Amino acid sequence: MIRPQYQKSIEERIKESDYGAVYTASDFLDIASVPVVNEAMYRLVQDGQLRRIINGVYYKPKYSELLGEFVMPRIDLIAEALARKFNWTIAPAGNTALNALHLSTQVPNIWTYVSDGPYRKYQIGQTELEFKSVKNRDIAGKHRITVMVIQALKTLGKDGVTQDIIAKLKGTLSSEDKAIILNEAQTSTSWIFEFIREICREGENA
Repeated sequence: MIRPQYQKSIEERIKESDYGAVYTASDFLDIASVPVVNEAMYRLVQDGQLRRIINGVYYKPKYSELLGEFVMPRIDLIAEALARKFNWTIAPAGNTALNALHLSTQVPNIWTYVSDGPYRKYQIGQTELEFKSVKNRDIAGKHRITVMVIQALKTLGKDGVTQDIIAKLKGTLSSEDKAIILNEAQTSTSWIFEFIREICREGENA
């Protein structure tokens, strides 16, 4: 049976991607409509070229000889795929933000993101993926790094932001990041912005 051109186009894009890449139908809408793409992805699951994570979300599988099983993709890639699917703007929050900014070495059991969409929670294997809804002004038009730093500071709380934390962020954030954050965080809570001013102040030793 000769496969239609849209099927070939979708297969080719997946073949060119890295193992562990995560997809939803929205990633192929330049090729075909959602119902057609869903049918194509179903065929690719049957062929073993894709594996299903949750409803409507798939990944390019890689088999681990060491583990004797297929390796699940990174949770952040799943979160980003869901954001593309629902057209959400997202950023890490809570312990996920602390981990992403190297302020914590503990890998969270619940990966938390803020978004401009509704509250949603997904079970990904043994891990929970949570999207918390925030006001549009808290995320719309802001760079991901700005929202992530604000969320990290909120998680630590005013009394939990130590000089060590400030020094780590000074060293982690680039000059470009600092300029963006300082500009975009001016409407955040006053104590958060005071810490951001200190973090983003250039010309001082961390």
